[in-house]
Amino acid sequence: MKITLLSAFACGLAAVASAPAWAQGQVPAPPPAAAPAAPQRPQIATTKVEGTDNVYVFRNGNHQSIFIVTPAGVIATDPVAYGRPQGGAQYVAEIRKVTDKPIKYLVYSHHHYDHIAGGQAFKDAGAKIVAHKKAKERLAVLKDPATPLPDEVFDKQRNITLGGTTLELSYVGLNHSDSSLVMRLPKERLIFVVDFLPVGSVPGRGMIDFYPLEAEGSIKQVLAMDWDRLIPGHPGPGDRLGTKKDVEDQLTFLQDASETVKVAAREGKCWDGVEKETKLPKYEKWPGYENNLPFVLRRYCGLWGRGT
Repeated sequence: MKITLLSAFACGLAAVASAPAWAQGQVPAPPPAAAPAAPQRPQIATTKVEGTDNVYVFRNGNHQSIFIVTPAGVIATDPVAYGRPQGGAQYVAEIRKVTDKPIKYLVYSHHHYDHIAGGQAFKDAGAKIVAHKKAKERLAVLKDPATPLPDEVFDKQRNITLGGTTLELSYVGLNHSDSSLVMRLPKERLIFVVDFLPVGSVPGRGMIDFYPLEAEGSIKQVLAMDWDRLIPGHPGPGDRLGTKKDVEDQLTFLQDASETVKVAAREGKCWDGVEKETKLPKYEKWPGYENNLPFVLRRYCGLWGRGT
């Protein structure tokens, strides 16, 4: 009986020691405060480009374009209103917050709807639509009601000069599409390039109609131009603008992917083997690496595994 009582007493002490604080008469510490939620990014934003007097970036979701305000009117680019019936009108409204000057021109960067749908609001505002001739050919066949045909097209080069500002439009060949333009503001030392030169990230689904070998030539032409900062068609990391180093890095990435897949393709590993096994660890820190690398590998398998 004595042993039993001592055992019970010891068990009781152990139970008290292991009981939660509140059971021992202590007040529990409050749980750590939750971190404040990050503010939600607005769907639409307009920002003046630092170091300029008249160049603005318009962003709608994850797409962006630019517009330039001059004493004689506005030159705008890409409505970025795909799937957004009021997107074009919202873009025009953003321009109206900055200036009451007439919108004289709307430039299509290329023929893909995610960038150029919504142009009717600009037509209604009196703008003339300018694009590469191939863009008009594509759009004329597809007949999308949200995307008016260009009023004016060109082949290699077209300059728009308005109110003392010149916007140079250059066609540098096949790359992300067969109608992509490079837009350069020589005085501001800026270029606007959509889709075939993402800033600091791995390209993704846009590789579906990418021209791999020709794109290298296009990128080299961009590098040879005189500019300091690149405004991409999708925001870069932290919304930063691109540099020539970013363009050089993108070219190197594409060349590395091409050479890696070429070897695997000649071993008969395209497509599944390449997409499951091939990695480019040099770029694993780039945004979009995990999700987008399969699209890149698939496109180069099309080239080196199928010859197309």
